[in-house]
Amino acid sequence: MGLSNILALLSGVALFLFGMSLMGDGLKRVAGNKLEIILYRLSGTTLKGVLLGTGVTAVIQSSSATSVMAVGFVNSELMNLNQAVAVIQGSLLGTSITGWVVCLSALEGSGWVSILSTATITAVVAIVGIILRMFSKSASSKHVGDILMGFAVLMFGMMYMSSAVAPLRDNAAFIKILTSFSNPLLGVLAGAAFTAILQSASAAVGILQALSFTGVITFATAFPLILGIAVGASIPVLISSLGANADGRRAAWSYLFIEAISAAVIGGLFYAFNAAKHFGIMSLTMTTFSIALLNTVFRAIGTVTFAPFTDRLCDLLRRIIKPSPGEQAMTADFDRLEERFLDHPALAVEQCRLTVNAMAEKTHENLTDSFMLLWNYSDAGYDKVEQVENAIDSYEDKLGTYLMKVTACDLTKSQTEDISKYLHTINDFERMSDHAMNIAECARTKAEKNMEFSPAGNAELNVLISAVAEVINLALNAFLYNDVGTAYRVEPLESVVDNLCDEIKLHHIQRLKDGKCTYEHGLVFNDLLTNFERLSDHCSNVALALIELQSDTFDAHEYINNLTVQHTTAFDGYFSEYSKKYKV
Repeated sequence: MGLSNILALLSGVALFLFGMSLMGDGLKRVAGNKLEIILYRLSGTTLKGVLLGTGVTAVIQSSSATSVMAVGFVNSELMNLNQAVAVIQGSLLGTSITGWVVCLSALEGSGWVSILSTATITAVVAIVGIILRMFSKSASSKHVGDILMGFAVLMFGMMYMSSAVAPLRDNAAFIKILTSFSNPLLGVLAGAAFTAILQSASAAVGILQALSFTGVITFATAFPLILGIAVGASIPVLISSLGANADGRRAAWSYLFIEAISAAVIGGLFYAFNAAKHFGIMSLTMTTFSIALLNTVFRAIGTVTFAPFTDRLCDLLRRIIKPSPGEQAMTADFDRLEERFLDHPALAVEQCRLTVNAMAEKTHENLTDSFMLLWNYSDAGYDKVEQVENAIDSYEDKLGTYLMKVTACDLTKSQTEDISKYLHTINDFERMSDHAMNIAECARTKAEKNMEFSPAGNAELNVLISAVAEVINLALNAFLYNDVGTAYRVEPLESVVDNLCDEIKLHHIQRLKDGKCTYEHGLVFNDLLTNFERLSDHCSNVALALIELQSDTFDAHEYINNLTVQHTTAFDGYFSEYSKKYKV
């Protein structure tokens, strides 16, 4: 096999992968977000989950993409673990559809049959696709054009691969390598490694089908490779679960569990019976059709076998994959929000208080960690901020739902005020955690690009961070201890932070003009200023919620507008104190 053949093979693989991706992306764009909505709304039972997983994967041509979506839904608590595992089982069967599409490349003939040949079909599809893509004004028609172009590119890639490997049918070294894969262990390992590199089971099977044109692929070689391909396809799904919660990781690992157990059981039984009976099928020369059939039958058996045991598989995954200490603490917080407490409002309000306080403390911790990343960045620190931010999102969702249920209870005036305070502030805590994530992203950009702000910029940023840290401490302590006196200190310091941001921006513009700072540095620097300013705004909201409740009014704008009139001495005193403490 010469260099030209190798380049042709690699070109064919590239076209095949690109065509599959283009076709799948086009199908997803045509469907919009309907596929995702269908996945998490209509997967209520195991059977529905399996059927939906099969259907969606058949459309987008990727079991990995479907499984990654399921992992994402579980991580976002839009889908439970049992539903996700059912969808993943269906995706394993749906991914075999691509193999049947590839079978079209084997259609050849003369006369009227030539109309159905690969070249003719591909040419027609490509022409229609490019016309829709180039001349249609409708977005949906353009997406249909992408689908057709993707199909055409996939088929051209398949033809390139087939023609590139054709000379290998007489190559003794190639035949020897393929014969070695008839050893079950070597075949499974080779298939798994190859698929892990490609990160696509459909592509790996397609390439195996292309190799079948050499006429040297036998069932003995194809079967263990198919088993290995199934196992190796779990790698991208496992990668997608990095940073996910416990159930997200369990959903991702279910892909590997199902495929590995299916390969072990089905392969083990087959080879055991073959040892006793010596099946004649082992020497059968495989074609694109027989490889597609083998792949489909293997996946169908695995899906049908596992589906009735979905609940038990989930129980096993829960025992093996434990939540992190942080997830356990969050679960304990959520366990407080019991429906039975709604019959006892005093208990329900107290449980809300404890959970909102936990949310506030986590928010404070996350902000502190994000500030530290600016001067001492690490990937582990970034991941921690991201995980806590995801947890804060869950707190807002759980608390918001539970608090609305509590408002329907028979509450005293004091209890009503407490619930109103919690409803006012949980959104601010969530937004503050979002800003912690934004600051962490700025820190990552700064570290990745080896950015160093100017000495003057660093000095000003330190002053601003100190002021923001104090306003956060004041707001959260006022909330945690219901300290209205401390709350009155927040608005004056928030005004100082606003002034600092404006002044630092002016200084930064001057440094840009003087060439002491670059435009790229300026983007990150300005993003930081924006996040710090908005953080202080949310601290102001938290403090205002306490002050409003004390004065039996909920007009925050009126309070701010009249602030200097109603509290002239106090506001001016605090403002003067913080202006002297934090100046650049």
